[in-house]
Amino acid sequence: MAVLFGNTLRMRLSAGIRGAGVRRMSDSAPIKRLCVVGSGQMGVGIALVAARAAQLDVQLVDRSPQQLERGLAFLDRLLAKDVSKGKCSEAERREATARITTVASISQVATPDFVVEAIPEDAQLKRRLFTELSEHLAPETILATNTSSISITSIAAAARHPAAVIGMHFMNPVPVMRLVEVIPGLQTSKQTLATTLALAQRMGKTTTLSQDVPGFIANRLLMPYINEAVGVLQEGIASREDIDTTMKLGTNMPMGPLTLADFIGLDTCLAIMRVLHEELGDSKYRPAVLLRKYVDAGWLGVKSGKGFFDYPAKH
Repeated sequence: MAVLFGNTLRMRLSAGIRGAGVRRMSDSAPIKRLCVVGSGQMGVGIALVAARAAQLDVQLVDRSPQQLERGLAFLDRLLAKDVSKGKCSEAERREATARITTVASISQVATPDFVVEAIPEDAQLKRRLFTELSEHLAPETILATNTSSISITSIAAAARHPAAVIGMHFMNPVPVMRLVEVIPGLQTSKQTLATTLALAQRMGKTTTLSQDVPGFIANRLLMPYINEAVGVLQEGIASREDIDTTMKLGTNMPMGPLTLADFIGLDTCLAIMRVLHEELGDSKYRPAVLLRKYVDAGWLGVKSGKGFFDYPAKH
């Protein structure tokens, strides 16, 4: 399997699909209208950065009116916070808000050039969505998934035009984190890749390029670290506070692994660990029992108000 992946990467290298050469490509397509599917924290964050940094018109799609309402409230809080900190003016806040419109179904989306999917980390849900997107949108519309671990090649196979499908993994919180992992599937075209890299850079992000393997770069490294921290807590080796303090101060990180897991979402961490374990088959990727129990209890971290730590509700 390693030889196969290595050969695939070398072929893509020789075709000019990877590294600095890609970033100099001139065959990227112009992007004027963006669609984001999913109005959770990730989707709203992507929409905001696209509207503010890239100055794009954005349609935010969610089938749930309640979730759209929560998403818009979250958007308002993000912008109000930026205004209070002097990061943007009141006029800039109004301008960004005006660029973002909402719709309740894919069929209502108005001819976007580029779509970013930001729905829950579920392979079947994502494949169904990409089938639906490709049925309603033009063949040249690029369809990007914000998956943090699921095979891009598998998602692309569900679309009518798999050459236009790519992975575009933003980090949470999107307005703050500078990185976007870009992941071509086996079917992804050179133009799709070049356009995605250009869009990410227009949004003010630094891009890295990964092969289409479980977890890509970031979560292949990060999730086992978080999972091991949960294991240390589960075994009673140290308290949650001492685990986080040790790793925060001992490695000069902005936060400890348990706090980080709470911010990511424990359900998301569990979903990624399950993909790593199922796809790679190594016991080192087996999700910690305590992580599964917390998710079963509905303790998902910041978004639920309780995870490894408690988070008071914001009104």
